[in-house]
Amino acid sequence: MAELVYVDVEDGKKRVMNNAKLYIRLLTKFKDETRIDPLFAALDEGDYAKAQELAHTIKGVSANLSIKELAAKILELENQIKAKAVQAETVEAVKACFTETMKEVEKVVAENA
Repeated sequence: MAELVYVDVEDGKKRVMNNAKLYIRLLTKFKDETRIDPLFAALDEGDYAKAQELAHTIKGVSANLSIKELAAKILELENQIKAKAVQAETVEAVKACFTETMKEVEKVVAENA
């Protein structure tokens, strides 16, 4: 497997007691069910409560799966949402990180199917 930047597979497997099949199943669920568009739609609508809830959920799931870079970027965004001071560069960084993360998750899932 090529070196991964966004997904720490070894740490992720440790989090599920080294059950590789479970970890891949959880990554697959993350890939299939996690969407970032609703978060940005809530921000566009000025619904900070919903945006914060969505950011918090994505952050938590990402952290639990050892998708550390995305968790960190979402945490930064979540803090800005709480302060109602969202910066455009943070939004763009989250979007870019999410896109690259999903590519890597898809690769890991495909290689372990």
